[in-house]
Amino acid sequence: MDHDFYMREAIAEAQLAEIAGEVPVGAVLVIDDQIIARAHNSPITANDPTAHAEINLLRAAARNLRNYRLDNATVYVTLEPCIMCAGALVHARVHTLVFGARDLRFGGVRSKFQLADSDILNHRIQIVEGVLAVETTTLLQNFFRSRR
Repeated sequence: MDHDFYMREAIAEAQLAEIAGEVPVGAVLVIDDQIIARAHNSPITANDPTAHAEINLLRAAARNLRNYRLDNATVYVTLEPCIMCAGALVHARVHTLVFGARDLRFGGVRSKFQLADSDILNHRIQIVEGVLAVETTTLLQNFFRSRR
């Protein structure tokens, strides 16, 4: 898998979120080198606190595949998932998670919690972190800097 290529696709989704006034987080779901779904943050526009990029992505992918189990999937997301999203990825049986920037305040995969590959759960996700970390971190920093 070309992690950089798919992370750039996730970054493009994050930019769509930013245009909509959302925190710029984007995600893509890939199976057999094919993008099955794309999504970005939309809790503000959707008036839905669960409308994180990962949740939107899992919903779209499950609809597209007509299956709530995504066991052969690789998810690319620009920011480390929170615990809600990490839990949803585990429930969906995602095979691999690739993320860019760490979320030092709310990270549910590495920074604060290690939910996605915890040995106390019945499913463990393979984790790849730091793909295009400079680009994904800069995108978030610029967004928040422009709002201060």
